[in-house]
Amino acid sequence: MAVITQYVVVRNGEEKMTFTSKAEADAHDKMLDMVDELVPLLEGCEALSSEQQVEDMAFFLAREREQVLIALGAKKPAKKKAPKPATPAEPSEAVEPSAGVEPSAGVEPAAPAAKPKPVTTEETS
Repeated sequence: MAVITQYVVVRNGEEKMTFTSKAEADAHDKMLDMVDELVPLLEGCEALSSEQQVEDMAFFLAREREQVLIALGAKKPAKKKAPKPATPAEPSEAVEPSAGVEPSAGVEPAAPAAKPKPVTTEETS
């Protein structure tokens, strides 16, 4: 028998959604809190004529809260890492890894490889 843990988001006695992760359930609950705060604000908007439009807009703004905060200047956009070039460097631009690089402090360079000693065999007659 398998045991499955489920997290249920309940609002006003009504089950809204079920999740398998507490973090997901908490995030959804937080979004519903934002919707509850946004609805009264949006009800004052004359462009939204129906209650359904107000709720849809509140859900949209809550879901896209990161972009809304960036648009309002309350948050800075995350810096994207530059993609690495897909083509290898030209041979003329290539640099040997050890050229111009000093070894790290406290790390001794590897000892030079010892030359193998010649093996002599004696023949007995």
